[in-house]
Amino acid sequence: MKLATRQELYDIIFKSDTRLGKAFDIFLLWAIVISVLIAMLDSVPALNGKYGFLFYFIEWVFTILFTVEFIIRVYVIPKPAKFIFSFWGIVDLLAILPAYLSLLFVGYHYFLIVRIFRLLRVFRILRLVRFNREATVLIHALRASTFKISIFLSTVVTIVVILGTVMYVIESPEHGFTSIPQSIYWAVITVTTVGYGDIVPHTVLGKFISSFAMIIGYAIIAVPTGIVTVEMAKSTERKNSCPGCGYKNPTNANFCSHCGEPFFGAKPKADTTP
Repeated sequence: MKLATRQELYDIIFKSDTRLGKAFDIFLLWAIVISVLIAMLDSVPALNGKYGFLFYFIEWVFTILFTVEFIIRVYVIPKPAKFIFSFWGIVDLLAILPAYLSLLFVGYHYFLIVRIFRLLRVFRILRLVRFNREATVLIHALRASTFKISIFLSTVVTIVVILGTVMYVIESPEHGFTSIPQSIYWAVITVTTVGYGDIVPHTVLGKFISSFAMIIGYAIIAVPTGIVTVEMAKSTERKNSCPGCGYKNPTNANFCSHCGEPFFGAKPKADTTP
C-alpha cells in the first residue's frame, strides 16, 4: 500500500476541492460536533453518574484523534511555527490541551482547575468556522470594522460613565447607587435595555434620566449592526469581483462571466479551441 506524500497530505487536510479533502472535512466536522456534544452531556450530573466512564473513554478517543490531526497539520504545512501561533493553531491546541493538562491536576484541591480544563473542550466548536465559506466574509467584515467599532465602543463607555456619575450624584446610597462603579453598572444594564431591576432610581429626575438612557440604548444597538452590515456588503462585492478585469460576477461564481478568469480556487477551464 502506497503511503501518501507530504504534498498529498497537505492537499487532503488544507484543501477541500478534492474527493479525499471533502471526505476529511466532513469526517472532522462530525468529530467536532460529537465531541462537543459529549462534553456538554458530561456536565449533566445524572448522565455523568451513569455514563461517566463511557464519556471519559470517548473523550480520549477524540483527544487522540485531534492530536494526530494537529501533528499531521504541523508536519505538512510549510511554516509550522507560523501555523502553531496562528488563530487556527491556537484553536486546535485548545481542542486537545485540556485533556492532557487535566492529567497533571488529579488532586482534590485542583478540582476547579480540572473542571475549567474540561469545560475548555467546547472551544472545539470554533473549528467549525474554518469549514464555513460564508464565515470568511463575516471575519473580513469584522476586521474591516474594527476601527469604527472601537470608536463606537469608546463613545458608549463615555456615555455610561457620564450617566453613572450623574445618577450617583442624583440618587442616594439607600437607593442602591452606593458608588460610581455601581452606578456605571446600572447605566450599562439600562443603556443595553437589559434592566435587571436590582438597582432602580426613585427620584423624578433619576427616572427622567433613565428614560433618556433607554432611548439612547435603542439607537446604540443599531449602530454596530449597520457598520458590520456595510462591511459585509463590501466584502461580498469584492469576493464576486474578477481579479483580472474587475467585472462583478454572480454569487459563488467560479469563473468570470466577462473574461473567463478562474477565481476562488477554481481550476482553469480546459482549452477547447480547435
